[in-house]
Amino acid sequence: MKNRDEIKGKAEQVKGRVKQAAGDLSDDERLRSEGETDEALGRAREDFGRAKRRVGETVEDVGRRMKRR
Repeated sequence: MKNRDEIKGKAEQVKGRVKQAAGDLSDDERLRSEGETDEALGRAREDFGRAKRRVGETVEDVGRRMKRR
């Protein structure tokens, strides 16, 4: 199940894409640039959340394996 960072990261990516499209439509380079930055930050946050989730799953798996012994 996705964690909060993954979900917020995905939302930031969408926000960034919307800003880029708005910048393209209005010929506003600053808005387009902000959108690119938002999208990149969203990808980074989603990747961080995914890594955090995988570490947690690994720790849980190790704990389950240790209980079996």
